Amino acid sequence: MIERPAAGERAVIVQLDFGQPDLEDELEEVRLLAESAGGIVAAEVYGRRQSPDPKTFAGKGKVEEIRAMVGAGEADLVIFNHELSPAQERNLERELKCRVIDRTSLILDIFALRASSAEGKLQVELAQLEHLSTRLVRGWTHLERQRGGIGLRGPGETQLETDRRLLGNRVKLLKERLAKLSRQRGVQRRARMRGDVLNVSLVGYTNAGKSTLFNALTHAGVYAANQLFATLDTTSRKLWIEGGGNIVISDTVGFIRALPHSLVDAFHATLEAATDADLLLHVVDSASHARDEQIAEVGKVLEEIEADRVPQLIVWNKIDLTEAGPGIERDEYGKISRVRVSARTGDGLELLRAALAEYAQAKAEARRKAIAAAELAAQHDHID
Repeated sequence: MIERPAAGERAVIVQLDFGQPDLEDELEEVRLLAESAGGIVAAEVYGRRQSPDPKTFAGKGKVEEIRAMVGAGEADLVIFNHELSPAQERNLERELKCRVIDRTSLILDIFALRASSAEGKLQVELAQLEHLSTRLVRGWTHLERQRGGIGLRGPGETQLETDRRLLGNRVKLLKERLAKLSRQRGVQRRARMRGDVLNVSLVGYTNAGKSTLFNALTHAGVYAANQLFATLDTTSRKLWIEGGGNIVISDTVGFIRALPHSLVDAFHATLEAATDADLLLHVVDSASHARDEQIAEVGKVLEEIEADRVPQLIVWNKIDLTEAGPGIERDEYGKISRVRVSARTGDGLELLRAALAEYAQAKAEARRKAIAAAELAAQHDHID
């Protein structure tokens, strides 16, 4: 497993500029990530490069600056807000004489802290082990040596081969357990979908306010906080909507820029709530400067999990932090495309409920037409 930063560990953040337009937003995000992992940001190091240095990512001069910051800030850890290769990570640790982690390791660590259900813990462990396996394959050359071991390794097997085999066995076991849980949930989900109940999933960038909105609509008391990845485990509740009857609404894990593929794969079962929904409520932090980029990042993950074909309703959240008022916007076909709300104050929630009722009525009408068409076809078959 990836070694977890201890609570209160002092960290130096490294953010390099390769010409990306939203650098300040990326900086703010990595600060929040570090704090969400329980760390204390002791110092920040910036720099501009054309491309990453193959050996240390940052280059010789910048590594010297980072080392000075580690000493001055009495830091225990250096966090790169980038993806490091195993060799770069190892070279940096050798130069800086402290632990170095990249963005992927940091996000995995936060997921490990937040996972509460048995399935969530299995998913995080799988993602961590798959991340670790890349370090085994390419990074751990110091283990390429012959070593004795009673009852563990075959003739001529090196320590690295043994580690790789044992890790592979554990990954296989975790995948089998998760597949079994996924099948069980699939049966439950299909039973729900057979009815004419509207199935709604909340999706969005992390910290957009999904759980706050979920609680405001359902009074479920789901944990909601101003921190990244406050929610990991999918929670579903039945909700009565005036004019729409019962609907099922699910709160899901938030997405983030450059979300590690291993996490998307590991959490695929959890994200199936979005894939199988009738409607996605795409919650957007309307007060964020990076909201357009965040919408695009959510779109990328939805495409990756094949949920991009599910109808979306944009929920323009946190209007209490902007000058926008509550309201409903429709597209050129008259369908509701956006609802402006504040989940925190409750402004606009009645409009969101009305929008959900409209979608529920449309699903019920489509179901009635499908049943009528099936009955008519059956009658024709009987006559023939």
